[in-house]
Amino acid sequence: MNDTTSPSVHPAWLPDAAFAPLGSRRVLVALGPDAGPVGATVVDEVRRATTAHGGSLTVADVASTADGHDLVLRVAPDGPEAGSTRLRTGGVTVVVAGDATGLLHGLHDVVRTGESAFGADHPPVVSRPGSPVRMLDHWDNIDVHPVMGQVERGYAGGSIFYADGRVRDDLSRVAAYARLLGSIGVNAVAINNVNVHRAEARLLTDGLPDVARVADVFRPHGVRTYLSVSFASPVTLGGLSTSDPADPQVQAWWAAAADRVYATIPDFGGFVVKADSEGQPGPFAYGRDHADGANLLARALRPHGGTVFWRAFVYNHEQDWRDRRTDRARAAYDHFAPLDGRFDDNVVLQVKYGPVDFQTREPISPVLAAMPRTRLAVELQVTQEYTGHQKHVCYLGPLWSQVLTFPLADDATRAVASIVAGLPSGPAGGITAVSNVGDDEFWTGHPLAQANLYAYGRLAWSPEADPVDLLDEWIGLTFPDADPRVRSTLHTLMDESWLTYEAYTAPLGVGFMVDPLRGHYGPNVDGYEYSKWGTYHFADRDGIGVDRTVATGTGFAGQYPSPWRETYEDLATCPDELLLFFHHVPYGHVLHSGKTVIQHIYDTRADAVDVVTSWVEEWAALHGLVDERLHARVAERLTEQVRSATEWRDQLRSYFSRKSGVPDATGRPIY
Repeated sequence: MNDTTSPSVHPAWLPDAAFAPLGSRRVLVALGPDAGPVGATVVDEVRRATTAHGGSLTVADVASTADGHDLVLRVAPDGPEAGSTRLRTGGVTVVVAGDATGLLHGLHDVVRTGESAFGADHPPVVSRPGSPVRMLDHWDNIDVHPVMGQVERGYAGGSIFYADGRVRDDLSRVAAYARLLGSIGVNAVAINNVNVHRAEARLLTDGLPDVARVADVFRPHGVRTYLSVSFASPVTLGGLSTSDPADPQVQAWWAAAADRVYATIPDFGGFVVKADSEGQPGPFAYGRDHADGANLLARALRPHGGTVFWRAFVYNHEQDWRDRRTDRARAAYDHFAPLDGRFDDNVVLQVKYGPVDFQTREPISPVLAAMPRTRLAVELQVTQEYTGHQKHVCYLGPLWSQVLTFPLADDATRAVASIVAGLPSGPAGGITAVSNVGDDEFWTGHPLAQANLYAYGRLAWSPEADPVDLLDEWIGLTFPDADPRVRSTLHTLMDESWLTYEAYTAPLGVGFMVDPLRGHYGPNVDGYEYSKWGTYHFADRDGIGVDRTVATGTGFAGQYPSPWRETYEDLATCPDELLLFFHHVPYGHVLHSGKTVIQHIYDTRADAVDVVTSWVEEWAALHGLVDERLHARVAERLTEQVRSATEWRDQLRSYFSRKSGVPDATGRPIY
């Protein structure tokens, strides 16, 4: 265990043993002037490692010589502007960075590389972040919400920030979390729910001293603090009669609020805003658009260098299920694409990676290709709202890799990661995600869900990285010196676990077959089909799927640039895995795989449960090879996963048998 956490808290991917290759060496740290609290963190990390593993630490102002050292970590003008450069020459490993934050990332690059960092000499390896902002949004509530609990969509206990209606006095758990984030390159955290309730709204006023305490804990790890704010704050906090962006009193209120924040927290990051969405207040109430709303806050933050992350998650959540033309997937594009070029340059439009809501399988949001003059951030969901509530093994690295590398724009030559990074030339935004941690001893409830947090940070830094390689990194750090069977078994369980989860849940790109009464956990095929939130599969006796074509459907496919517009419009070219997102087809429609839609549904549900069932025995064989408490927790979650997957299998197979009247060609039981 690390001394930054209590003995009951799992160290995740930063156990002391992971630092052994570095800690057993003679290390020189040369920070130079102005290294600040992050520089102190670098020294503290090396000191902890060398004390534990028998090495030595020398701290100097300038690295005049590497003589007598195995590793030199230095801040220097010739270091990269962001990130670090690592090379090995003359038997000495040298890490150079342009500032202390880059050096911290370079230090953890050495930790990840392990003994290989001290092997043969090699030319420089430059590590630079793929996006300027790599943020985690916490949906934590100060007061426990009667429906959503303390952490909305949280599956790992209560908040690490709040207890008893206020910011915790003891922030040591937050310090340990900040250390985890700094090690994977996350550099921004919003510490409260985007659905801002009255108690959380007051973080902007009465709660600022406590927010400053939290910022003090994140700062030494290169992480800036943000707040989610309510658009109605001038009314609810300021006593004004309006929150109209055009009202001078409203503008003055936000300017004064920003002044107070930065007087308390000079390096404060900015605001995250959910407006005109699912009941949250916004500019529509005043006849204004979202550029008006976002720019109001941006201009208050501009003198201080702050940024507004304005969520594009805006749609009609009171729609009539009978209306076949209203399409939730269209909404973000319809609202925001016409506003391209109207947002101030310190506004980042935060766009969910898919057009609906973090489903197991969605196409990439066309908004990301439609706004070349706007800073954009792609939003992912690390917390497993629709992927098993951190009760199911579901490693999401492969999903996010597909999102970030998808060639969405410029005639399918420009990937999503390049768009949000502003490459090759354009405004840069970033990558954001909803965090998955709580005060559970394993951070994420399911110990293997730690891999999702790790992979998010690493992919935000290096979007081109292989997600299976990142999983291997996480295994090596989290289970250092473990029996080779541990690594092998974890790859068996996790490499394709997202595809396995997809295979027993909603098929071929449809979504929301989850139970609304259980917080989106477990199967309920028609749970949302006749609700105000949208209609998602339109299954009848003849077929299934949502017609989103231009020719006969909602027209959503037409929001894409070529060639994706044509690819999704045409049944012949639409990928199987998205078929039912874009088309309503008969059950006998033959997929590119050669199977009919109905037989695919039958087979994949049954086969996936067989896979999950086999994991139980695989994991049981590791008893005694990993920490006993961790082994027991994973075993308990796997038992639940088998139960839940079996329920998914039986409900979906039976539902579609009854709808279609088509038997399973294999003769397997249907209820």
